[in-house]
Amino acid sequence: MLAPRPWPRSDSAPPAEPARERAPAAATLTAALRAALERHAARAALRCHGRTLRYAELDAASRALAAFWQQRGLAVGDRLAVMLSGGLPLPVAVLAAWRAGLVVVPVDPALAGEALLHQLRDSGARALVADEAAATALAPVLEAQPLPLVVVAGVGELLGPMRAALVRRRQRPRPAAPALPGAVPFAFALARGRVLPLAEHEPGPDDIAVLQYTGGTTGVARGVVLLHGQLLANLHQAERWLQPALAARPREEPWITVAALPLHHVFGFTLALLLTLHRGGQLLLVPDWADTDALAALLQRERFHLFPSLNPVFEALARHPAAERIDWSGLRLSLAGGLAVDPATAMLWLLKTGSPIIQGYGLAECSPAVTCNRVDDSQFSGHVGYPLPDTEVRLVDAEGQPVPPGASGEVVVRGPQVMAGYWQRPDETARVMLPGGWLRTGDLGRFEPDGALVLIDRLQDIVWVGGLPVVPNQVEEIVENMPGVRECAAVGVPHPEAGEVVKLVVVRANPAADQPTEAQLRAHCERHLAGYQRPVHVVFSARLPRSGTGKVLRRALRAAP
Repeated sequence: MLAPRPWPRSDSAPPAEPARERAPAAATLTAALRAALERHAARAALRCHGRTLRYAELDAASRALAAFWQQRGLAVGDRLAVMLSGGLPLPVAVLAAWRAGLVVVPVDPALAGEALLHQLRDSGARALVADEAAATALAPVLEAQPLPLVVVAGVGELLGPMRAALVRRRQRPRPAAPALPGAVPFAFALARGRVLPLAEHEPGPDDIAVLQYTGGTTGVARGVVLLHGQLLANLHQAERWLQPALAARPREEPWITVAALPLHHVFGFTLALLLTLHRGGQLLLVPDWADTDALAALLQRERFHLFPSLNPVFEALARHPAAERIDWSGLRLSLAGGLAVDPATAMLWLLKTGSPIIQGYGLAECSPAVTCNRVDDSQFSGHVGYPLPDTEVRLVDAEGQPVPPGASGEVVVRGPQVMAGYWQRPDETARVMLPGGWLRTGDLGRFEPDGALVLIDRLQDIVWVGGLPVVPNQVEEIVENMPGVRECAAVGVPHPEAGEVVKLVVVRANPAADQPTEAQLRAHCERHLAGYQRPVHVVFSARLPRSGTGKVLRRALRAAP
């Protein structure tokens, strides 16, 4: 069944912004971004720790760094690993890479060990730009996988000496990072590049822009190949869908986005960084988006319109004492992605800010946006909305055939934003691509009568007990309604007779208490779950292991005793 698209239709997008905001469409992503740099030269592009970088300055800095990449021997198509937090160097490094014809490989700045080594090896990265704070994790990895060029960005880069010194003093004490042999300081690379010529590269729509590695929550991270044309298509789709909110700000105010999410993740990369720069807006950078105190302090000083973020950030900020002192009057859109939003968090956010959380759905393989709720909704819906313009969504069975109306099935997607494949993994690509260009997402879903998509769970997380399916989310919802349970996660573990059984990991609301006990929890499950759904193994833990975007690392729970 093809999902209806009640709003906005791909052939009937929301009204356009006034003509003053429109510019001729660029054929490529880099051309579009360079046009924005030139057209909005006098505007503020980035703001971090009180330092504003205008589009003209961003243009000059990215040009200089691109010239440095070329001078150091990096060629068109080489992969550049970008292991930076959300400060000023990250946008500069990304734009510089594309201007030099390089492929960007976003890397979580908190990554370490085998996971980090895997991404550098698998991508074939020839250069790396990283935060100084990542040096401890990088030192042993670079011994195993040396790179021809490593650039290190210190604390306070591009802020100016006084602001940089102030930021360094405010930082929490941490062990001194080891020096990386042969590493080039970011400031030196910029200074050197400013006096070098640049052979500006113009990547085509079919050239690789990004290798975006999956979160690895269920297995080895795979590199998603995203082309320049696919990222640009998703930007256009998002702009058309979000247009009513984007046009709602006062005419005299520039569009301001708060980057309260990880920019190495595809949600923040596309829908905060690229979307804001493409539109000539200003991005408020939040180097440590998980530091709620710092985020609340920032928002008390700034006016803003778009707040894309994750459920943990919405919850922590809504509960923060300073939430009452933040001026929310400029906020036009609270956009959620990455993981499901808790309804209680959505209600609290609406009460505190007056802005409903608009939830969308996407994945790295789709650049990332696939569906989104209406941006003029006044309440949180609980579902993930409707397909974006020029995007088709279906539900299929295990054989890839459409399921009957009203039935659940695997979500498959077709559209111009769907990936080119997995990096150097044709077998994995063939496994997820159906004839006709349909991508198997691995997500189980159903459609509401009006065409809204409801996500049920990850297909690979379904636990098959004696041939019967157990949906982890359903078990978790039952257990989390029990007094004394803060959160929990259900996973499948092997069993010699049933094939799999449910293992439940529970985090108590009060870590110092012994309530609920295992006996109480089992009794609760007996009252509310069928026999095959009940957990065979119950484990209490201080916390659930999570990825950088807050997703539960189920493979770690399966492996743990």
